Order: sequence, then C-alpha cells, then structure tokens
Amino acid sequence: MSSFRLVGLDPAPFAPLFQLDDAQLAARGMARVFADADHGYPCRVSLADARRGEELLLLPWMHQAAQSPYRSSGPVFVRRAACRRVLAPGEVPPYAGDRLVSLRAYDAAHLMVDAEVCAGREAGAWLEAAFGRGEVAYVHLHNARRGCFSCLAERVGARGDPEG
Repeated sequence: MSSFRLVGLDPAPFAPLFQLDDAQLAARGMARVFADADHGYPCRVSLADARRGEELLLLPWMHQAAQSPYRSSGPVFVRRAACRRVLAPGEVPPYAGDRLVSLRAYDAAHLMVDAEVCAGREAGAWLEAAFGRGEVAYVHLHNARRGCFSCLAERVGARGDPEG
C-alpha cells in the first residue's frame, strides 16, 4: 500500500468568484481565461488539465497558510464547476507526470524538512521515500518552471485512510 495520496483544492471558495465580472476579478488580482489547448491549464481542484474552450480562473492561492517562515501563496488555475478530486493512494495525475515538479516536504510544525525537483513521472517514488520518514507530515507539489502550486500530498495509513 502506498504511503501518500494527492488531494485537490476544495472548490467552495472558488465558486462565487465565477460570478464576478472581469473588472471585479482584475481588482482582486485574478483573471478569467479560456483554455486554448487540451494541455497547459491544470485545474487544482480536479487535478486534471482543462479541455480546449473551458473557462478557468487564474488567481493567487494561499497554499501554505500556516504561521511559518514558509507561509506563501502562488498562482493556480481552477475550472468552473470543478469537483474536488482525491486520488487513490500512490496515484500521480497525468498533468503532473508530464511536467517538471518541485516537491516540498513539511513537518507537523510546517517547517520544510526536504525538497526536490524532478520529472513528474518520478514524483511518486520520491513521495514514497519522503513519507517513509516519520518527520514528513505533508508535501506540496509545484510546477517547477512557472512556480504554480499543483496539489497537496498527504500521508495515508495502511488502509488508505489519511493519518493525522
């Protein structure tokens, strides 16, 4: 059984933002975009690339909200009406596998204890090794080239349930 599971963002905070017009979005540092290809617009809720023509918001997201020296936000894409996806233990979505990823491991005090940059197809092996170490509580994946937050990797127990 794998030691990690990737989890998409909760869609609830994003739903009302789709009702704003473009000027209101811009005033908040956000933009409405429409995918012009089937690759390149990875939704952080569904953990899948948007399809050509789909509406998304590009916005800053506080992905590391803990009171820590590592507190930070970064850009994310979110598709309209996306459903939160929680992957099976050990699964890495295709959009991550096709990209160069930055992995940032944190302990329970939200301090970074390890980090790596690798091809996305290698992320699963790195996550297995990281979660094999007791001090790693969770890992954030980022798209290394553009710096966008990708998703959270959480530790799972022997039955596939989140540990915590």
